[in-house]
Amino acid sequence: MTDKPIALVSGAAQGIGLACAEALAEDGFRVILADIKDSVVEAAEKLGGAGYVCDFGDTNAILKLFDKIEAEHGTVSALVNNAGIAMPGDFLSYDLDAFDTVIGINLRGVFVATQRAAKAMVDKGIEGAIVNMSSINAQVAIPAIPAYCASKGGVMQLTKVAALALAKNNIRVNAVGPGSIDTEMMAGVNANPEAFKMAMSRTPLGRAGTAREIGDVVAFLCSKRSSYVTGETIYVDGGRLGLNYVMS
Repeated sequence: MTDKPIALVSGAAQGIGLACAEALAEDGFRVILADIKDSVVEAAEKLGGAGYVCDFGDTNAILKLFDKIEAEHGTVSALVNNAGIAMPGDFLSYDLDAFDTVIGINLRGVFVATQRAAKAMVDKGIEGAIVNMSSINAQVAIPAIPAYCASKGGVMQLTKVAALALAKNNIRVNAVGPGSIDTEMMAGVNANPEAFKMAMSRTPLGRAGTAREIGDVVAFLCSKRSSYVTGETIYVDGGRLGLNYVMS
C-alpha cells in the first residue's frame, strides 16, 4: 500500500500512455501501468510504479486487474483509459470481427474500466478523476478506419454520460482528443514525406504533437487544477479542428 494517490493508465507500455504515466508520476501519483504488451512491467519499474499485463478487450481481465491493484496497492483515484487500436480497412468490405474487436477495446473496455473504477471511488469516498482518450476522429472522420471513428465518437458521449452520473460524487470525467501525434501509430506517415506534408497541411501549428503534450493535458485533468472541469473533451490537435481549408 502507498500514501500516494494511485493512477492507473491503460495502454501504457509506450507512446501516449507512457507519456501520461510519466506526467502523472511527476505530479506525485503512484502510477500503475497496464498494457497487453509485457514490456509494460519494465516501463512501470522505471517510473517507480507497477506494471500489469491486461487485455482491455476482455471484461473479466479488466475486473481482475482492479481487484489485484486494490489488493496490492489500494484504490485507484485517477484512471486514464488510453488503450486502443485502429484496424484500418475498406468500408465496403470491412470485417465485422475487426469492428467488434475495435469497439470492444476502444469503447466497451473504457466503459467497463470507468464503471469499475467509479464504484470503488464511491465506496471509498474518493473524489477522483477519469480521463478517456478520444480523438479528433470523434468529430471528423477517415473512411479507412470506420470502427475507430465510431468508437471515439462513442467515447466522447460516454465521457459526458459518466460525468453527469458521477458529478454528485465529485468524480470528474473528461476526455482528451489528440490530433496528429508523433507516436508509433503515425510512423508510416512520418516515413512518407508526401503523406507527412499532407498531414501538416491541415495542422495550423505546422508540426506533429508529442506524446508528452498529450500527457501534460491528461495530468492537468487528473489534478485539482481542473477541479471545475467535467464532461469535456479537450482537443490537443495543433488547431486542426478549427481549420476549414488545407494550407499550402
